[in-house]
Order: sequence, then C-alpha cells, then structure tokens
Amino acid sequence: MLDIERLRLPPAYQAVSLELQRRILSGALKPGEALPSETELAERFGVNRSTVREGIRQLESEGLVRRESRKRLLVAVPNTTDLAQRHTRNLVMHEVTFRELWDVANVLEPLAAELAAVNLSEGDLKALGENIKQTAAAIQRGESPGELDLEFHNMISAGAGNRALLLAREPIGLLLYPAFELIRPDLPQAAGRLLEAHKKIYAALKRRDAEGARTWSAKHIADLRRGWELLKRDFDTKVSPPG
Repeated sequence: MLDIERLRLPPAYQAVSLELQRRILSGALKPGEALPSETELAERFGVNRSTVREGIRQLESEGLVRRESRKRLLVAVPNTTDLAQRHTRNLVMHEVTFRELWDVANVLEPLAAELAAVNLSEGDLKALGENIKQTAAAIQRGESPGELDLEFHNMISAGAGNRALLLAREPIGLLLYPAFELIRPDLPQAAGRLLEAHKKIYAALKRRDAEGARTWSAKHIADLRRGWELLKRDFDTKVSPPG
C-alpha cells in the first residue's frame, strides 16, 4: 500500500493573507489602493469575515496594509525603520555575534560612503555637517556621541541612493554601533577618534571623492574593532537588543 502522509494545509486566515500578499507584491494591488471590504473579500475567498479579519491583521503587522479608518484599508509600503527593527529582533534571536555584524559592516559601510559621495544632495551634506557640529559639542560637554554617530551613518546610508543597501545595512547598524557605548568609558580617546573620522568622511563626501570616502569609512569601522580588541573584549559575544 502506498504510504501517503496526511496533507498539512495552512489555516484559512494564512491562505487569505498569503493570497493578498501575493497580489500586493506582484503589483496587482498597488500602494495607496483600497482593499475590498471584509464582507466582499469573504465572499470572494469563500470564507467567513473573521477569517478575513485575521488574515488582514497579519498583513497589518507586516506593514503591507494600513487602516485609514475603521472600515477602510489601504495597501502600504512597509516603513524602513519598522523593517529594520524586525530584522534586528531576528538577528538577536539567532544569537548573532559582534564579529558577524562587524564582518558585514566592514563591507557595507565603505560601500555606502562610496555611493553617497556621488548621490548625496546638498541638503544631505548640510545635515551631515550639522551632525558633526552637534557631535563635537556633545563630546566637549562630556556627553556620549553614540546616538549622533548612529544618525551620521544612517544619513550616509539613506543618501547613497541604493534601497537594497539601505534595507540591508540599517539593522546591522542598530546593533553594531551601540558597541561604541561599551568601550567609550574605558577608552578616553575613542570619542575624539570618532569625531576625526567623521570629519574625514564628510570632507571626502563634500569633494565628491568616492575613493576617499570609502577609505576613511573603512578606517572608521576598523577603529571600532581596534577599540574592542584593546579592551580585550570577546568579539564573539552575542549581541543584545538595542535600547
């Protein structure tokens, strides 16, 4: 007798969610377009409204639809910040180490700086210049520049003009750059070296010098590792959630 296992079919609400997701990703349902009502979707799929409601709730949690009113749902593009936070949680749950994050950042950060040298707008450059002023002021007051450091790199990534890079890099940055806070108290020179590297990267970006921006970005990310090693911290430590 043929040995056939029982089929494991997904719950009906997941089938609804997956079908709507397929139509959104294919472009059949476009961002800003209203979804049919729950009643209409239930009729089309041949399920009850509670099943449709649960399927839509799943899409909402993934940022693929947003609720304009109690009854009106629109197709949406997930916010990059929300996506980054979701991926950050995944990295933490998979017990990723600082070494693994650094290996990836060592490729992505110089690439972002290189692309930004070509694609940054004048407004972007002005914002970066202001960030450096704020960083210098924070260091002079004896405050941590950690948040400004993350902002500096996020602005470069956003200005690089490559959405794939932006989406790949942001969750790495959210987990890696807080490592600066772990070494700063024991390395008095760390904040000054951070500021100097930012100034060098910024100067290269202003000159539209892609190679110079890449070189100084690589030196900057290498400096983070050097500080970690100077304090004899284990680079294979598992990362912790930010915040």
